[in-house]
Amino acid sequence: MRKTILVVLACVIYASTFAQVTYEEISSARLNTIRKLKIKLPKDYDPKSDARYPIVVVFDGDYLFEPVAGQVDFQTYFDNMPSTIVVGIMQGEERYFDGYYDGLTGLPTESGLRFHDFISDELLPYLDKKYNTSKFRIAVGHDLMGNFINSYLFKDDLAFQAYVSISPDLVGSLKSYISKRLELFKTDVFYYLATSDKDIPEIRENILATNDQINEIDNKNLTYYFDDFKNENHYTLVTSAIAKSFEKIFDIYNPLREKELEEKVLPYDGTLDRYLIDRYARIEKLFGIKKTISEEEIEKVAKIAVERDDIKSLDRLGKLASKLHPESLLGTYYLAQCAEKSGKNKKAKKLYESALTLNDVSHINRDYIFSKIDELDVILAGTDNEEEGDDEEN
Repeated sequence: MRKTILVVLACVIYASTFAQVTYEEISSARLNTIRKLKIKLPKDYDPKSDARYPIVVVFDGDYLFEPVAGQVDFQTYFDNMPSTIVVGIMQGEERYFDGYYDGLTGLPTESGLRFHDFISDELLPYLDKKYNTSKFRIAVGHDLMGNFINSYLFKDDLAFQAYVSISPDLVGSLKSYISKRLELFKTDVFYYLATSDKDIPEIRENILATNDQINEIDNKNLTYYFDDFKNENHYTLVTSAIAKSFEKIFDIYNPLREKELEEKVLPYDGTLDRYLIDRYARIEKLFGIKKTISEEEIEKVAKIAVERDDIKSLDRLGKLASKLHPESLLGTYYLAQCAEKSGKNKKAKKLYESALTLNDVSHINRDYIFSKIDELDVILAGTDNEEEGDDEEN
């Protein structure tokens, strides 16, 4: 049933996607001609807003634009990736000339080099000037263009921060130098490579060899993903690769998953509020997007703090929740827990009482809070001694 609902939803989203596509033309001095573009802006796009949007540049926009734009709409609907501008370059009969390369190096030459410069020197500045773009750009290419987009890796200033190379026809020495180049980056770069068991044999062989080389790289600034699809051919693998690549590139944008909680949060060396703050700071740095830490994220990390018996982290998370979501009882609830665990029962009671004046949180039972207050009343009635250390540690 759930699968059926998702399929129906996908069809609705794809239909609305095509209704929102606009067509533009850009005059190119590099190419001495006019090129046509397909543009898909996010539904929430506001040219007067300060919000900035990542941009996906789709080579072979004649046939790749629709599956890319549809997948972007699908994933943004579930908040699995940020709202994104999608730009498709219509290449048509010029495709061969656009991707023209040197047989020895595999890099663009002559008409291919002119097209390369058109993208970096004309198209991208045009888009940045006209739309509210962030600095995070993704290049998507298939086959000939899957090979072509690798040429941007060899520029001093990266035109793209992420590369989706779908069954690329890797040629010349380029297939050996991709790994060498990826090893050198000192800033974040994302690289996705895909093939399939029924891919064109020569193409598949070169991709597998390149994957082996990239897997040998030890570079913390490189985020690399590889997919080898089953029962797909050179063309049918495209839609799967697009979905997988966006899911992986924007993995950090997604809410915390169990794997990250177990592998990164649980063993984190430091207070867990800092893990969340640093995580969201990286999202802003990478994608140019300010995203508020949600209550759900804080709850997940607070559970880890309790599991670690980490009162200091729970206290910091309580303060963070109160700062970011002041109308919610979540932060005060965690601070009350910390006070209680530290033996500061008077303070804990006051905090539980003040939590009841704030907005509910779905998983926190207010009857439970009342029971905690009653429990603390009994404890406090049983002692005449003044509690020590009621002042909260900064």
